[in-house]
Amino acid sequence: MSRVTLPIEQGMDDQLPGIIERVGADAVRNSDGTWLPEITPQLGVKVYETYFPSRGDQDFALAHLHCRPRFYLMSERVTAGEQPLAIDIMRGYYALQVEPDLTDVERWWEVIDRTTGEVVGADGWSVAGTGADVVVTIQHPTPYHVYTVSFLAWQSWDSTQMYNYLTNNWQDDPTRVREIGYDVREPEVWDFMQSSLRSWCEARPGVDVVRFTTFFYHFTLVFNDVAKEKFVDWFGYSASVSPRAMEAFEAETGIALRAEDFVDEGYYNCSFRVPTPTYRKWIDFQSRFVAEKVKGLVDIVHEHGKEALMFLGDTWMGTEPYGEHFASTGLDGVVGSVGSAATCRMISDIPGVKFTEGRFLPYFFPDVFREGGDPLGEANDSWLQARRAIARRPLDRIGYGGYLSLATKFPDFMARVEEICDEFRSIHELGGGHLPKSAPIRVGILNAWGSLRTWQTHMVAHALWYKQIYSYLGVLESLAGLPFELTFLSFDDARAGALDGLDVVLNIGAAHTAFSGGDEWLDPALAVAVRRFVASGGGLIGVGEPSAALANGAYFQLSDVLGVDKELGLSQSTDRYPVEQPEHFITTDLDDALDVGEGAGDIFAMGRATQILRLRGQSVDLAASTFGKGRSVYIAGLPYSPVNARLLHRAIHWAAAQEEAFDDLVPSNPLVEAAVFEETRKVLLMNLAKEPVTTRIRGVDVDLAAMQSRWLDADELG
Repeated sequence: MSRVTLPIEQGMDDQLPGIIERVGADAVRNSDGTWLPEITPQLGVKVYETYFPSRGDQDFALAHLHCRPRFYLMSERVTAGEQPLAIDIMRGYYALQVEPDLTDVERWWEVIDRTTGEVVGADGWSVAGTGADVVVTIQHPTPYHVYTVSFLAWQSWDSTQMYNYLTNNWQDDPTRVREIGYDVREPEVWDFMQSSLRSWCEARPGVDVVRFTTFFYHFTLVFNDVAKEKFVDWFGYSASVSPRAMEAFEAETGIALRAEDFVDEGYYNCSFRVPTPTYRKWIDFQSRFVAEKVKGLVDIVHEHGKEALMFLGDTWMGTEPYGEHFASTGLDGVVGSVGSAATCRMISDIPGVKFTEGRFLPYFFPDVFREGGDPLGEANDSWLQARRAIARRPLDRIGYGGYLSLATKFPDFMARVEEICDEFRSIHELGGGHLPKSAPIRVGILNAWGSLRTWQTHMVAHALWYKQIYSYLGVLESLAGLPFELTFLSFDDARAGALDGLDVVLNIGAAHTAFSGGDEWLDPALAVAVRRFVASGGGLIGVGEPSAALANGAYFQLSDVLGVDKELGLSQSTDRYPVEQPEHFITTDLDDALDVGEGAGDIFAMGRATQILRLRGQSVDLAASTFGKGRSVYIAGLPYSPVNARLLHRAIHWAAAQEEAFDDLVPSNPLVEAAVFEETRKVLLMNLAKEPVTTRIRGVDVDLAAMQSRWLDADELG
């Protein structure tokens, strides 16, 4: 029941047994750039070792430079004058990472007039130069039009190894090299990957788990000319391209891909874009291919009596854990970085694997474990967020990564790790292996991606904070610890009748994004499906700019259902007289101020039937409405906080017309959450605050220390 994996490294032989005993680790691992010490077999624990299928053998990489992975990139936007226009396509890119692929540029590159959207024919431009000095000249541009060049480029330095190299100052270590990757699409690479893995497994009889980090195609991560991140999209597929792959795609689908299919006006099909049909097909095409190759490697691992574990990160493109092809890989487990409650659920909810494991923060790297760093504070923040999710859907295991030698220099941090590990194990032991009780309300999240991106909406770089998303990602973060079973469904699912199996559906996000829906709402079939669902007794919750698409006199296409719309400056001549009605079931636990983050702004009520629960100036931040037999709730934004999570908890119950199911096993204090394990008759109370609190649950007052969790017997609560 130890359930903990600890990173170890050479040079700590005397310390390791004691540390392992303190945290109760039953498994150890190495990290990128470290090696397992010789003492490892004597530790009496399970042994993980990292494995990089698509990088790591520099001799092979250098001998097969034509097998390097590629990505599609776009030059800066350049305005033409009266003369031929020369565009330095490498301006703003890091020459050690990016090298233009000059093979068959007329087929794979594209010059576009961004003023008109027209493609400039290949006879209208030329390419000169090599390496970092490549210039595209447009002979006869239209004066004062803007042009870009979309080009295929080699990835000359693996993105993750580059990040680790720069973060850890490996440039000062002469033994470190800049690793080059290789593309599994190339037949000689696939042969090499299989033979290398067999040799590796045979040489490591003491390794129990092969921790693939990850497989073949890296998420889109491009650095600028001063080695800082220029573009990062944890879900991007623009780094999964090659002529061989694109030709295979055309042979299968009949679609001749072009650079713009990946560059996408410079947005690179990030997850906030409503995906095109062609891009959806590319994801499926690559995922099927990757799953087949992953299965081949997993079979080799199993042949050698080892387990295969995938790290959900780095080169994870094509291994979509909620995609239809993932189960065919045969992987035993998935491990991922836990940066929030939502990312924790993203890992723990993955179907079809024997175990899930969370790598907790902070990573044992010198950017945190240094003088002036705050590893203890980061550990507390990480645990407070993750614990909510673990109580709802426990990970099977937790662990850490990085350099243990750095962490041991911070004894307060190590003591806290020991406490976290004990607390994690208690959830498994006292919960009896069961899931806690959920409310009898079926909740759906409606967006363009649907189930493919379960628990993965509104993220740019995993769980990192971005100004324009925290007001929406907070909804997912809140839900990760609330007692509801969730379904993620697409707009196509809604059109096909999937709403009928739900009680409440949420549409969350900014206008024009994949999560709000953009032009998807111009299809009457979608709006009709949602209206019918609510009118028949369902609930709708919209956050931000739900169903936003300006057409036919409305911005929110479901404004009739939501009871609100947004003023764009077009209907200011219409007078409105908002009146706040603050007393409501939804706002019972709300403080005077409602935090809507950035908020949508300029939201107005459609009429007096709309109950305005919170106003900010003249803009509606929170409203409730009825529509037919159903109900709707509008929230201008919802950053995560315990109070906002409680607000959403109540809003879902009200929208489902199930206020009575919001029972007295919900703690009175929003800073405390509860998980009720009916089978073991246990209740877990969790203080989400860093100060002591008091709460009442079923008539009993309970004091909790800062960040404390406490188990109660349900029978004692009546």
